[in-house]
Amino acid sequence: MEILLVGVILVYILQKNKMVDTGKFIKDNGNWLRKFKESDYDFFVRSKYGDEADPDVLFDKRIQNAFMVVFVLLFLFITQLSFINVLFAFVVGFFVFKSGYSSLKSYYKSHLHEINLELPYFLKNLEVLAQHYTIPVALAKSLDTAPEIFKSGLRRLINRINEGDSTVEPYMDFAKEYPVNDSMRMMRLLYRLSLGSQENKHEQLVMFSKSVSSLQNKARETRYKERLQKMENKTMIMLAAVGGGVMILLLFAMLQQF
Repeated sequence: MEILLVGVILVYILQKNKMVDTGKFIKDNGNWLRKFKESDYDFFVRSKYGDEADPDVLFDKRIQNAFMVVFVLLFLFITQLSFINVLFAFVVGFFVFKSGYSSLKSYYKSHLHEINLELPYFLKNLEVLAQHYTIPVALAKSLDTAPEIFKSGLRRLINRINEGDSTVEPYMDFAKEYPVNDSMRMMRLLYRLSLGSQENKHEQLVMFSKSVSSLQNKARETRYKERLQKMENKTMIMLAAVGGGVMILLLFAMLQQF
């Protein structure tokens, strides 16, 4: 334990005095090291932190933390250095490196349920705006009132449309970023609505509105089932507590008779 503490202090001193500069090493070898970056890492970073975060900076921090762990462990095993100990140090460093990615991925998966419930209400607001504006304008106007979880993806969608991308790809990329029930189908409908002429816009809006209403009903049912499940769980806990209390009292009364 003392050796580990000394190792941590030594690493801190070396870093502070720039005698060991892992940041410079990572910066100088950034192009090579970024080959180890996961293909969807940038997407997960934007999903959690928004467009303000720099995925490359966070990735460099992951590598730096992994190197620091390896260095400290090697220092800890300095008196009994062996192939197994060196391998162990690098394995632990690898797990530290991957933990940053795993936590981002877990965060994204845990928010898919929230996205699934919020999407119908976001689309409903968009439907109201689409009755008065073109789809690109409606998307831009919906940004301020959109749920926070959609804002980063919505900004990218609006920017690509404003840059002149008139294909379905910006809409599909938005759906891929929020891959929940019917997101692909709804974004295709929205794209068709953006291409439609004023003559058939009403018919397309009616079709879009029916689909949104269907999604809203599903979201309401899901929320109702969740509330019901919570009430049932609380009831079961209360019954278990009351039943356990009664059993303890009965057991105590029986012991008093002896």
